Amino acid sequence: MNRRDIHYWKCDRPAAFHGTGPGSRPDQVPDEAVRTLLTDCFQPASLTLSPAPGQGNHLTWTADIDGVPIFLRIENGPEGDTHLEIESAVLAEVARVGVPVPRVLGCDASRTRVPFAWQALERIPHPDLNHWWKAGLLDENAVPFAIGENVARWQGIRPEGFGPFDPGIWRQGGRLTGYHQAYGDYFRLRLDDHLGFLEARSFLSPERTDEIRSLIETHAHLLELDHGVLVHKDLALWNILGPPDAVAAFIDFDDAISGDPMDDLSLLACFHDAAFLRRAFDGYTGVRPLPENWPLRFWLHLLRNLIVKAVIRVGAGYFERDSGFFLIGNGGSGADLRRFTEERIALAMRGLKEEAGLEIFENR
Repeated sequence: MNRRDIHYWKCDRPAAFHGTGPGSRPDQVPDEAVRTLLTDCFQPASLTLSPAPGQGNHLTWTADIDGVPIFLRIENGPEGDTHLEIESAVLAEVARVGVPVPRVLGCDASRTRVPFAWQALERIPHPDLNHWWKAGLLDENAVPFAIGENVARWQGIRPEGFGPFDPGIWRQGGRLTGYHQAYGDYFRLRLDDHLGFLEARSFLSPERTDEIRSLIETHAHLLELDHGVLVHKDLALWNILGPPDAVAAFIDFDDAISGDPMDDLSLLACFHDAAFLRRAFDGYTGVRPLPENWPLRFWLHLLRNLIVKAVIRVGAGYFERDSGFFLIGNGGSGADLRRFTEERIALAMRGLKEEAGLEIFENR
């Protein structure tokens, strides 16, 4: 299948919320099948293989192939998704502009040799930065600055079109091209479905839903982009690897799109406070100036991203989890995550209404 009608894969794929719940998964691949795959593809003299923990869409393993450390991702969902091919292409483009990412050592999404898609990556010898954040050890001065710098660097990539990338066009000419001609079409894609879902699950009231729709339409002129920039679309500490005070690699560009420059920075605001955001903006503006009308574009994208995240959090039962879950801080609960999500939606709406800057994070 393609992603033309997908706004965000995790909640809009036909098998919505696949791989997001606890417990065993129906798409599991036996270790022996993975070992056979790696042996056939790399012809190693020595191979060690171990399942890796993961809380995302993909099945994961760590391996050492002739002493080379590998991180293996497998997509075996019911849709037959081939997007690991596109993500591998995005990683190559991002590396060219100087952003640290793992090297792709092998990838095959054709399902001709094995019944699943796979990608072998250089294994980076660091945990994700969410590990340090939850432990209270993250350097919240250096790290957000480095994140902002790198967001600005990958925004030097200007794909054609908007939204998720079309693998057919990539295969024909090696060009990253979004499925949509108008950015507003992508931004609004599945919006009514998302709001309807949240209303039906009693996360949003009908009055709140109407207010959100009205705010988006009031600011629809901000969606009239001449061109897009590369957007990671899942920018968060668990998709960044490194020591407590630096960035070693950005990972998981599976949801990358062609979109608005403020989108990725708004994603940071789904999780972090004003001080963190200001350092990210400082890093960004050291490389690239902020776009016109950046505060309104920031709040508009924060609102849209929070709607998506609320759909995932409600649909996948995140509000019933405890602090062992990657999204919930130490000592917190699912109820805390729900309250935080509600508060951030309200803050994004306020930012649009008041045409405010980041100061309203501190004046709530």
